[in-house]
Amino acid sequence: MATGEDEKRPVLEVVQAEGGDDSCVTFVLHDEDHTLGNALRYMVMKNPEVEFCGYSITHPSESKINFRIQTRGGLPAVEPFRQGLNELMEVCQHVLHTFEARVQVFKEQQDVAMD
Repeated sequence: MATGEDEKRPVLEVVQAEGGDDSCVTFVLHDEDHTLGNALRYMVMKNPEVEFCGYSITHPSESKINFRIQTRGGLPAVEPFRQGLNELMEVCQHVLHTFEARVQVFKEQQDVAMD
């Protein structure tokens, strides 16, 4: 039988002020910390339509971040959030592929040196 701790909770929640529009939204990301928060904040702030982007960790013992985005011109805040996540994923993939390629070159050089 499942207990409250065993049940899956959402990874992402969207919090919006009563009567507010889609241009100012807080995203609550569970099981995340400064590692994702700061990198994602950087990627989102590169968008010229973003007026404000920041995040906070409510308490050190909680593993969640509150990620706030406010946009200009009525652009829904979810768009720069989605774009920032996609761009961050592309950067991470590039770093991973570059690292794997360099490891392979290093291993090949070690094999040649052993011969």
